[in-house]
Amino acid sequence: MVERARDGRAWRIGTEADVAWITSSTPRGRAITSAIPPVFEAYATVVFPETAEAWDRHARAILTLLSEQSTDQRWWLGYLDTGAHDIVFPDAPKVTMYAGWHYVLVEAGPAQATTWRRSGPWPGPLPNVLFPADHSWLVSTLWDDDWTCIGGPVELISRFACHPDLEARLVALGEDATPPGHQAV
Repeated sequence: MVERARDGRAWRIGTEADVAWITSSTPRGRAITSAIPPVFEAYATVVFPETAEAWDRHARAILTLLSEQSTDQRWWLGYLDTGAHDIVFPDAPKVTMYAGWHYVLVEAGPAQATTWRRSGPWPGPLPNVLFPADHSWLVSTLWDDDWTCIGGPVELISRFACHPDLEARLVALGEDATPPGHQAV
């Protein structure tokens, strides 16, 4: 087991085995399944906010909804290595996901999800990938998109779609995940 120290404690670094359930089921393309495996009851996209103050509400809303869904379990936080963005543990081994992109994957929790990433070119404080130990939901923001894809139980996805601080829309399996008015790169 590989660990890295931060905040006075050791954190487990994830391996390819920890993301195999994602990598084995996310083919390239524009469908929601390019970011989220087809194993969930429901799917949605959440568009990035346009202002810094809206980012705070956006991140807080996402973490609140996810925390209510997954109490008392660890989360995996994935930080995409673009060369320009903060990956939190730059010397940690990486996993490969999606289109051959490299991520640092750390077992932590919601508190670390908003505090570890320094501000910089990546919009907002949240990791690029988040999922709980039981794999009951997955949040993934692909490299060039200005929205986040989510898969999980119907109740959770419905709460995302109704939340006043989130611009979320339901997406069906096989449907293009690109929100109206946005462009997939």
